[in-house]
Amino acid sequence: MKKRIDPTEFLLSRAAEDSDFRELLLANPREAIERELGVSLDGDHEIRVHEESRGVTHLVLPPRGEFSAAEREEARTGTTSLEFLRKTMYDPAPPPRSPPAVSATAAGKSGVTSAALAKACGDSIRRGLDFLESEIGENGAWRCVRFNTADPEIPRHWEKPPFITAYCALALECCGEPRAGTLRDAARAYLADTVEYPGFWRYYRHVPLDLDSTTLCSLVIDDHPWIALGRNIPRTLANRDEEGRFLTWLHAEDEPDVAAPFRIEADPVVNANVIACLGDRPETAGARRWLESLVIEDRLEGSSKWYPDSIAILYAIVRAMARARPALDRLRPLLADRILGSRDEKGEFGNVLGAAQAVSALHGTGSLERIDAKRAAEALMGLQRQDGSWPELLAFGDQHLKWGVAGRTGHGGEAVTSAFCIEALERLAGFLGARA
Repeated sequence: MKKRIDPTEFLLSRAAEDSDFRELLLANPREAIERELGVSLDGDHEIRVHEESRGVTHLVLPPRGEFSAAEREEARTGTTSLEFLRKTMYDPAPPPRSPPAVSATAAGKSGVTSAALAKACGDSIRRGLDFLESEIGENGAWRCVRFNTADPEIPRHWEKPPFITAYCALALECCGEPRAGTLRDAARAYLADTVEYPGFWRYYRHVPLDLDSTTLCSLVIDDHPWIALGRNIPRTLANRDEEGRFLTWLHAEDEPDVAAPFRIEADPVVNANVIACLGDRPETAGARRWLESLVIEDRLEGSSKWYPDSIAILYAIVRAMARARPALDRLRPLLADRILGSRDEKGEFGNVLGAAQAVSALHGTGSLERIDAKRAAEALMGLQRQDGSWPELLAFGDQHLKWGVAGRTGHGGEAVTSAFCIEALERLAGFLGARA
């Protein structure tokens, strides 16, 4: 897609200057918009263009809300009602399964060739997709577990916010297996079902709209006309602080106020996701400068409220760099250094989720040759279970705010880890195959 900060204004300007384009826009808006913006729009979404005149004025009403006034009020005050909060968690989740034992192969002692390992990666990916097919709901919604990182005795619950569907669907973008494409298509349908006019998402109904959910969901369904025409851009740009950093919560007077005490925070991952979504524009320069300073000054650790470590932050920054070139491009070699510098004394990236995101981020910087790719592939495959899954791990959650003895809220799941392991194995398979 050709990135423009306000696609609607661009189309109006083109129509004012070019009468032939104006006529095409009126007669066949889909063709005109797709040609001018370089996009393929969702075929199930009808597009109508109206021309005002001196004698005709059009008033366009936004779509009716999905919820009644009573339901909106219930959500606005939802944190005071345990019964309502339970609606965000639809089933108790079982205890986490123990991770599989690490095999000799996972320790890098197999001695197999690069070609054989590339093939094994493909087999592992297909088994991972087997597992994901069994996990994803018929409506395309992914699920994760909400748990407590301080007290495992606190009940665990499944949840399926749009955010987690987008987070994992993006990880599968590089997977060429047809079944991965089917999962992505189902995810797109679910996200189109949950979008709020004019192009925003929220994690729970009782919290405000947020830019983390909105940007990732927008990246997944960028062919939805509300997204392709930039309907959510003005409010996104208005949600910046005096330094130009994007704030997580989109708070409004009639919105849920549970996030009010900390809605002003700027998170590096959220800012990276906004840059990935909006591109390299003057309006994203403040966010870009902030991320550059965090990387250059090595201040990433602990800088995110929502993501557990520097690898998760670096993964998001590399994704933004790849999608919004040339923004952040000068950081490319330093990003690779920071990723490699996050390894422990044994040369490990902490856990299998961190290892998977590190591999994919290194691929994004063009630096996979700086690690032992064979060993990395063997390690990832060695931690895959017989059913094709990888272990549940903390993927994101409130890293700063503690609710007394309840501790911190965490989110993760086997499907989440599996999506990122599949992405990493795709990267490694391509790398190893090219060197076979």
